[in-house]
Amino acid sequence: MNNVMKVGLIGLGNMGQNHLRILSMLKGVHIEFIYDLDVEKATLLARQYVVPVTTDLVRNLPMVDAVVIATPTSTHYEYALMASKYVKHMFIEKPITDSLEKAIELQRIVEEKGVNVQVGYIERFNPAVVELKKILGRSKKIVNVEFTRTNKLSSRITDVDVVLDLMIHDIDLALYMNGDVKNVFAYGSMENDMIIFACAVLTHQNGRFSRITASRITEKRIRTIYATCEDMFVDCNLLKKEIYINKQSIAQVYDGFRVTSVEETVDVSKQEALLSEMLVFLKGQISEKDIASDGIPDMQSAIKSMQVASEIQRMIRSCLNEAENKGE
Repeated sequence: MNNVMKVGLIGLGNMGQNHLRILSMLKGVHIEFIYDLDVEKATLLARQYVVPVTTDLVRNLPMVDAVVIATPTSTHYEYALMASKYVKHMFIEKPITDSLEKAIELQRIVEEKGVNVQVGYIERFNPAVVELKKILGRSKKIVNVEFTRTNKLSSRITDVDVVLDLMIHDIDLALYMNGDVKNVFAYGSMENDMIIFACAVLTHQNGRFSRITASRITEKRIRTIYATCEDMFVDCNLLKKEIYINKQSIAQVYDGFRVTSVEETVDVSKQEALLSEMLVFLKGQISEKDIASDGIPDMQSAIKSMQVASEIQRMIRSCLNEAENKGE
C-alpha cells in the first residue's frame, strides 16, 4: 500500500461528521468520497471540507483502501455487506449491527473475504479508560466494576434501544477489563416497545462482577466507572477525564483526628479518543496485522458484546412480560 491511504466515509450524522473532521486533519489520508442519503447535507459538507461527494457507492467503493461506516445502526449490515465486496479494511461504528444474528452472519462474510474490521467502541480510547486499565492491571484483586451511562438526548435515536445505544459501550468495557461472562442478570423498563432503562449484573468467568446501568430517562448526563478492588477503590469520570484512587494507609493521628486513607489523583491525557481510534485503524491498514492482538475491538469482541447485550434484552423483556401477565 502506498503512503497515501484512500478512505471513503458512509454516513454524515453527528458521529459521521466527527469522523469527517478527524480524517480531514490526518496527513497521509485522502478522503476519496463522502456519502449520505441526505444529498443536500452531503453536498454542503463536501464544500466545507473540500472533498468529493458521491451518490453511487458501487462506483466509488473500489477506489478506496478503507471505508468508515457511520450510518444508523439498523443499516450497518447492508452497508458493510456492500463494502465487503470491494474493500479490505472497514471501520464500523458500534454496535456492529442491530441484532446478534446479523452480527454473526456479517462475521462469517468478512472472514471469508479476508476483510479487516475494527468496531467503533470509542471508550476504549478514552484517555481515562486507558489509564484505568493500567491501574486495574496492577491491583491485587478486582472484585467489582460498576459502569453508569445516562443521556436524555439519546432518546432521539429510534432504531435501537438503550442497550444497543448506550449500554453496549460498557458491556464492551466490562469484557475488556474483566474477561468473558458466565452469567447475566438484568432488569429494566420499556416505553413504546423499546427498552429505555436497563441494569445488568455480569458474573465473569474469573469471579469478578460488573454492574452496568444505562438510561435514556435520566436528565443528567453521566459517564462513570467505579472499581472496587481488595487494595483500592478507583473513581473514574469519563466525561471529565478524571481518576481518583483511594487506598487504606497506616492510621496516624494529627491534632486529635485520625487519618486512615489517602486519595491519589491520576494525571490523564486530554487527547481526543476519536483521533486515537482512527490512528489505530489507519495503522492497521499499513501493517496488515491482526488488530485484535493490540486489544482493539474487532469482530470477535463485537460478537461477544452483542451476545451479552442480546441476553440482557431477552431477560428484561421476559421479566416485564411476565409481570404484565401476572397483572392481568
